Amino acid sequence: MDAPKSYYQRHIFFCLNQRDNGEDCCANHRAQAAFDRCKSQAKSLGLLGTGKVRVNKAGCLDRCAGGPIAVVYPEAIWYSYVDESDIDEIVQSHLRDGKVVERLLTPPDVGR
Repeated sequence: MDAPKSYYQRHIFFCLNQRDNGEDCCANHRAQAAFDRCKSQAKSLGLLGTGKVRVNKAGCLDRCAGGPIAVVYPEAIWYSYVDESDIDEIVQSHLRDGKVVERLLTPPDVGR
């Protein structure tokens, strides 16, 4: 039996966690702006919707040392990004074209 088709082709989650104890967190690195940019760019390219892409907010993804962090499923590709051009590249290369942006990959050993 074949696995059922996924509701979304790709799903990107942005950590927007805000720590109140003074520890560094993705929210301190403009994660909300990156989320907003990603959603806007994906929408303008017609990528959003059933069978396409979903852009979601997430709480702590526990990879704070690499932050700000986003992860794309089903491939489980973790990205560390810096600015709007990084987000645009993720949207165009990975979410639209299915090509991983190698230069933005979070090193596998980076955790909290």
